[in-house]
Amino acid sequence: MAKNDQALARLRPFCEATAAQMGLEFCDVLMEREPQGRYLRFYVDKDGGLSLDDCERFHRAVQPKAEAIDYDFMEVCSPGLDRPVRSERDIRKALGQRVSVHLYRPCEGSKLYEGTLVRMDEAEVVLDTGAETPLTFERKAVSLVRLVPDLSGLEDETEGIVIDSDELPGE
Repeated sequence: MAKNDQALARLRPFCEATAAQMGLEFCDVLMEREPQGRYLRFYVDKDGGLSLDDCERFHRAVQPKAEAIDYDFMEVCSPGLDRPVRSERDIRKALGQRVSVHLYRPCEGSKLYEGTLVRMDEAEVVLDTGAETPLTFERKAVSLVRLVPDLSGLEDETEGIVIDSDELPGE
């Protein structure tokens, strides 16, 4: 295990305890390489949504403990509406929800499947796609399970807004 991996493993319990004290849900901490450098990303969430103040408070609390890790940038962010399903807690929340399953290799011509999560354990991921029988994938064949956000309830925020071109800047 690399030095950063060991440091991340030691940091997780602190992050979980800190998030719990702040009324947040600690989801994950990852080292992600991007062209600009190495990003140390902390993923936290909260019922009702995460605020910038929540992110800042968590950032300030964990930053001193993160000094043992070699990174270029540190971020605290939400896992998003389409969050990955990884932990036991994620699985419990995702049961009965619409998810996408990404495979390492194509199965019947596709690497991506979508359906309602029926079961996910160490051995299998089971989806109800509306077919007669549910689709079952070996867990080791699955690269990622991600929630599919339900955006059907959102209204068009621009509906009913009228802009007079005489009011536009620069005209």
